[in-house]
Formats: sequence, structure tokens, C-alpha cells
Amino acid sequence: MKTSQLLRSDDESIDTPAPSAPLAKVHSLKPFLQLKNVCKSYGEGKAKTSVLKNINLDIEAGEFIAIVGFSGSGKTTLISTIAGLIEADSGEVLKQGWPIKGPGPDRCVVFQNYSLLPWLTVFDNVALAVDQRFKDWPADRRKAHTEKYVRMVNLGAAMTKKPAELSGGMRQRVNVARALAADPDILLLDEPLSALDALTRGKLQDEIIAIWQAEKKTVILITNDVDEAIYMADRVIALNPGPGATFGPNFKIPLARPRDRAALNHDETFKKLRAEITRYLMGVGMQKAESGSDAVVLPDVRPNTSNDWKLDNSALKPRQNDLGKPRYLEFSQLSKIYPTPDGKSTVKVVDGFDMLVKKGEFISIIGHSGCGKSTVLSMTAGLTDVSEGGIVLDNKEIDSAGPDKGVVFQSPSLFPWLTAFENVMIGVDNVYPHASQSERDDIVEYYLTRVGLADAMEKKAADLSNGMRQRVGIARAFALSPKLLLLDEPFGMLDSLTRWELQEVLMEVWERTHVTAIVVTHDVDEAILLADRVVMMTNGPHAKIGKIETIDLPRPRTRQALLDHPDYYKYRESLLTFLAECDHTH
Repeated sequence: MKTSQLLRSDDESIDTPAPSAPLAKVHSLKPFLQLKNVCKSYGEGKAKTSVLKNINLDIEAGEFIAIVGFSGSGKTTLISTIAGLIEADSGEVLKQGWPIKGPGPDRCVVFQNYSLLPWLTVFDNVALAVDQRFKDWPADRRKAHTEKYVRMVNLGAAMTKKPAELSGGMRQRVNVARALAADPDILLLDEPLSALDALTRGKLQDEIIAIWQAEKKTVILITNDVDEAIYMADRVIALNPGPGATFGPNFKIPLARPRDRAALNHDETFKKLRAEITRYLMGVGMQKAESGSDAVVLPDVRPNTSNDWKLDNSALKPRQNDLGKPRYLEFSQLSKIYPTPDGKSTVKVVDGFDMLVKKGEFISIIGHSGCGKSTVLSMTAGLTDVSEGGIVLDNKEIDSAGPDKGVVFQSPSLFPWLTAFENVMIGVDNVYPHASQSERDDIVEYYLTRVGLADAMEKKAADLSNGMRQRVGIARAFALSPKLLLLDEPFGMLDSLTRWELQEVLMEVWERTHVTAIVVTHDVDEAILLADRVVMMTNGPHAKIGKIETIDLPRPRTRQALLDHPDYYKYRESLLTFLAECDHTH
């Protein structure tokens, strides 16, 4: 959040004189906040793009509204218009019947990015807002007010720390405290929790709800997480994807407060709402994505996945005619030891990870942040040395990285000056040296088309969105046709709705190849959707396998089919219970 957006005096932000008593009575009959036929476009002439079109919304004082939509659907433009940071092309934004003409301290925004001043302490970052907003207060009152809101977000013990000493979740708490300390009437939350891990996100959700109930604020939450929206809000409103984004249906949330996550998993109203909202959003998302072409046919050519990258017909990956082969991938008492920061001792991060994986099996590894999930994956990829034990893939011990192991990281490592096509072709040229150029071209085009990039193949990576870049990473990994596919929170940086799309893409392409795969995730629903078995890891250090859940759900799988399956919430309960029990062991 830019300081200038928050730190405005009352005189600067209120352009309309306060109404007289009779007028105030008239305006009290109106909704607290109204958007009337709001439209917003960017660009000029042929380059003009409509972002919001005829947006209408009435919000009552004290309501908690959640707006969900895809990336690029205009959510941030909408929140910035309500905040007065940008002006609508047409239509009106009214607060208590009076037009909003600019930013003001009555409306505070918490953005996804922290925007804290790194040289100031937690207290001083919050005090910036308080000192500007309440200039006429004596110093001791401003100090007490600042401390109140720092403690309200559970940062009393970190009051003198600087942002560099804080976790991502703690920094976002400072952001929330700074916004609340300005005592706004309306709190605007623009995906403030999306960059946080699931555990931290859940704790901050509870804190925001507690503050909302105590402070009687009107809250508008922009989110891409359906569960978050249902858990927190009174109403959930879908924002249809643009260009020319419009509101979809309102979903009223009749769930009693306080809401308990574990109890909701058994609540039929919650399940019904969750299914209705998910189906609606997936429906509009599928309409948006139907422009892709499937005309390209994948050539019948096998890759060379020998570790020395030389053409050797005996090293060509065999066809998947022995799916289900036992002990295809074997973890034997795998451990990883790191030196402590002072170098005086060591810590065993992963301790005795032991598991057998069949050929063609899809494994999900889940656990809290810091439990060693990514460390296990990195050792499996041959990118990190094994301290104790070993890993065997297809009767050969893993001791280095190679094209037989395809890896998709949370942030894909693309060459920004190359196109999507060229980024995938780099690997294809090396793994298919025996194929013709036209066959290699078809391989690249096939997988880029399968991940929805038929119209963006010639765009440079630097010009692609995060979601599009991750699609390139997935296409590249599949194009190499590895013996083992490793995915390290591949959708962690993406909004939930883009994740749904890419999960479906991943499932669809995996169904064709049945490559042996391991995904590391902290998303319970993602783990269930993708996997044959979910491996739950205990908290680190000395993390190990705590429980393995076999997911006996039919394939091919889709999110919509899972929502209707009678066993889906049973599996969800098993994973959530394990994670909750691990949380209590901190």
C-alpha cells in the first residue's frame, strides 16, 4: 500500500460539504455504499480495452462482502475505484448518497504487496498513519492508539522489529494494522492473503474477522479463494472475466458465526454453497478458455532421456506398457542434514523419509511450511545432495539432475528474451535430437496448445502473465516426456481460479502420458484432486512421513466431479485433521 493512498487528511479527501440534518436523514435511507453503472476502460482508439462494464452494487453498513474472480477480471480496478484512487469513465460510486471523488481516510486499502518502509519498526510503520490521520491528538494518545492496533494483529512482541526481520504473514499484519489504525469506515482488502501459506492465511483470516466484528467496519474483500470467501463473508459476489467485466450472481452466506473450519467440512449448506460458486466460476472460466485449438497432433517419437544427453537407443524412455510396476521409485530412509547458521552444529531437516512408488503413480506431498517437502523434491530431482539413505529411479540411483526428471518450480525459470515457443524448444532440441525439425516443432506446439497458449506461442516470456509463464513451464516439462515429473508448488504463486484451470490442464495431459509424478503442495483440495496417494509430513526439523492417505476416486478427475463424490469430504477431513494436529505441535 502506498503511504500516500492512506495518509490523507479529512480536508483533502472530502469534496462535498457535510449534509445538513434533514439531508442526512434522507441519505440514511440509501445503502451505505453504492456503485451505479460503473464503467472503466484503459487505452485509446483501437487499443482501448473495457475493464469494468455497468457494475452495480449496494452494500449496507457493517456488511462483509467478498468478491471473487479470475486474474485480469478487473478486481483491483474495482477496488481502486471504490478507494478513489482511480476515476470511473462513467457511472457513480456513492458513500451514504454522496459521490466519492478521491482517496480519503474513510476508505483504507490493504493490497497484496506489503509496501512497508524497511528502515522503520513495526510501531513506526503503523504510527505513520496515526500521526497523519490524527494530527490534533496529543502524542501519548497517538502512541496508545498505535500500540492498540499493533497488538490487535498479535504483533505486540514484534513492535520494535523492522520488516526485514518479519515473515510474510507478519508483514501483512502490519499492513492491516496500519489501515485499521486510520479508523476508516470502509476497509478494502485487495487479495491481502494470497501470497501466504495456508496456515498463516487461516490465522490472518480469523484475525480480520475478529477485528471486523469488534470494530463494526464495512469490509470488501477481493479474493480468488472460494473457501476464504465463504468462511469470511456475509455475501459472495462473482466478477465475470473481462473484457467488460460484469457482476455475476450474489451468493448469500447463511452460516452462523463464529464459523469453525472443521465443522464447515460437515455442513451441508457449506458444501452446497461451495459447489454452486465453484461451478459458476469454472463455467465462466471454461467459456473464456474455449478459444484454444487442438488441431496439432503429437508425433509418435520417443525422447532420449539418458543422463549424458547423447543419442543412445537403449536409453530411450520405454513406452508406458508396464504401468503399476512396483518399486519404480524408491525412497530408502532418506535424510537431509544442514549446518546451522553459526556453523557450530547441524540440523536434520528430513529424517528417514521411506516410501515405494509404482510406475505411473501420482503422489502428493503435503504439510506445513518448513516441513521439508521441497527438500525431498529437490533431492529427488538430483539438485540437492542426499545426506543419508538413497533414492532409486527405474533401478538406477539418483545422484544428479538430468532430462529423465522434469521439474516445475513455483516460479518457472524462463529466458525472458525468448518466446514461449523458443523456451520449450530449448529442451525439446536436446531430448529429441533424432527427431526431424517438423516433429520437434509439432511437439512444442502440441503442449503449448494443450496448456492454453495457442495464441501466445510467439510472445516473449517477459510479456506473459505469471499464469501464462507457469503454463510454459508445465508445457516444457511434459514436452521432455521424463521418467519422473516433479512439481514444487507449481501453482503457489497463482490465484485460485487460475490454479483450477491449470490443475485441469495438468490432469488432462497427465491422463495421456501417465508419467510417474510427485507434487508438493500446501493446498488440500489440490492434493486430493491430483493424487493416487497423499503423503502427509510432520513438522520439521526431523520431518518424516506422518500418514499416507490413498485417494480411491475415479479417474479421469475434474474438480466438478470431485465436489459431487460422496467420499471427497471424507478425504478432505482426513488431511485437514492431520494438518490441524501438526499445528498444535509447534
